[in-house]
Amino acid sequence: QVQLVESGGGLVQAGGSLRLSCAASGRTFSWYTMGWFRQAPGKEREFVTAITWGGGNTHYADSVKGRFTISRDNAKNSVYLQMNSLKLEDTAVYYCAAEYNSNFLDPSRVDYWGQGTQVTVSS
Repeated sequence: QVQLVESGGGLVQAGGSLRLSCAASGRTFSWYTMGWFRQAPGKEREFVTAITWGGGNTHYADSVKGRFTISRDNAKNSVYLQMNSLKLEDTAVYYCAAEYNSNFLDPSRVDYWGQGTQVTVSS
């Protein structure tokens, strides 16, 4: 059974930092682009960031550029999201995602989703 399990969410003050982790199990994720989406209350799920299998290509939503950094450790089948300078508008459930043989993450083509982890930024 393939699973993506997120961790690291929580409550943080504006300007603070959090590091999310996503551990994949059930298969190796060779040639999978992995990344993160988020969904705030009352809003649609939106793309945050993605990283290709070799780590050579990364993509970020404009809203998080310069503040968030994605990385992955293929030996551990894991992807990470370092979030700095957090803002109130970053409050959302963050979902890990994996898509096979792609340079990007298309929500309509994502193969695997995690259950999500809550990130709450307070003032």
